[in-house]
Amino acid sequence: MTCHDRRAVRRGRIRSAAALGCLLTLLATACTGGPRDAEEAGREQAAEGPIVVASGLDVTGSGSVRQQLIEEWNRLHAGSRTRQAKLVELPGGADQQRSQLLGALQSGSARYDVVNLDITWIPEFAEAGLISPLPEAGTGAAADDDRDFIREVHATTVWKGRSYARPFNTDVGLLYYRPDLLTKADIEADKQPTANWTWDQLYSSVKTLGLNPVRRDERAGWTTQLKQYEGLTVNTVEAFADAGVELADSEGRYSSGAGELKKGLDRLLDRIERGRVQPAALTSDETASLTDFVEGRAVFLRHWPYAYGALGGRMDPAAYAVNRLPGKAVLGGQNLAVTADSRRGDDARELITFLTSRESERCLLDAGFAATRASVYGSAAQPCWPRVAAALRPAGDSPEAAATGEGGLEEQGANARATYIRILGAALTEAVQRPRTPYYGAFTQVLQSHVHALLAAERPDTAEAADELDDALRDVFAGR
Repeated sequence: MTCHDRRAVRRGRIRSAAALGCLLTLLATACTGGPRDAEEAGREQAAEGPIVVASGLDVTGSGSVRQQLIEEWNRLHAGSRTRQAKLVELPGGADQQRSQLLGALQSGSARYDVVNLDITWIPEFAEAGLISPLPEAGTGAAADDDRDFIREVHATTVWKGRSYARPFNTDVGLLYYRPDLLTKADIEADKQPTANWTWDQLYSSVKTLGLNPVRRDERAGWTTQLKQYEGLTVNTVEAFADAGVELADSEGRYSSGAGELKKGLDRLLDRIERGRVQPAALTSDETASLTDFVEGRAVFLRHWPYAYGALGGRMDPAAYAVNRLPGKAVLGGQNLAVTADSRRGDDARELITFLTSRESERCLLDAGFAATRASVYGSAAQPCWPRVAAALRPAGDSPEAAATGEGGLEEQGANARATYIRILGAALTEAVQRPRTPYYGAFTQVLQSHVHALLAAERPDTAEAADELDDALRDVFAGR
């Protein structure tokens, strides 16, 4: 056989082997003989791994109810290795988590199937094509299930007419107060906070108490979170909403002006001055403001629902109470979305449905979060998954408490707990949203910078501050 003949035979064998390889893989993938094969193989391998959920840290101190819900899902799907799920908790504050998620999804450096997004991030992630819109619920059981979510809470999942997520846990501003301190000042029970309490009544109580703090160690009328971070944005938007000021429409277009902004800034300063705010509030976050309240340096406190459980471990049950925040309260919380490049879209959506089910939402409420479903706040609510309830129950709780799904938040007794749930449910139905815009990160930084400078000024000029803020916000909402 000549060299030419041998080469022809080798070429024939190579062509036959290539043809056979293509034939064997034709049903699974296109046979190109190039990098696409490795990419496709990687996709198939990834589809066999766990469904990965990326989330921020659990702030409730509940023993990680999110992790417990993931474990319950895994138990229910123990017979399927490909249906198991894994929770990845991202470190740092909200801004750091947002940056991590944006970087990971834009670069493809982390394989997340589900992301737990702050409600203010939905427009940004949707506009960037990083999360997938959910299928339309249509009619029937799916539509009925969607209607069980509190209307304003569900609205946080929508951008430009499409829903991109399902509400996981929500949040709303509440008013905590010290009935023991009010009673000592002869403020009678019938004049203490009720469901329809107003800021003027709070100011009246502060005046009766004779409070006028100058130093941080002096007792103040109230405290909140006015440090230059998202807490300041929330407090500002609440004051603006109470003054009838809306910063943007549903499509993210700027809808205010200098005159309107001045009204909102005046309302915020009014709360600080007439409410005799704790001087430390200008540098306080959630942790610091809660500590000031616990240690008696403020009679009233604006905080989130998880503080109800936190106070149970730090104060005598008779020394604190909670009610709706006077005026408007801002929504917080997180929504679960499927990433646009997830190779497990169907499984991811099924997992999200489980994590936001009536039973799971009850678990979240028992753990200290605010639930997103209206039915959870009713008398016929579904109980928490039994094994999750048992895992969340602190040592020493009775088995009867776990059986009723009450978790570990019974420090004030069943009646107080029921009242708290009723108050929380009512507050959520009337809460307001922060501006809906894909430029939310830039918006909140600009608002914080201008407002904090105004609060720190010796002689704050709200007219001048409003003019400057108006110019800045016009640029921000236009994406400039």
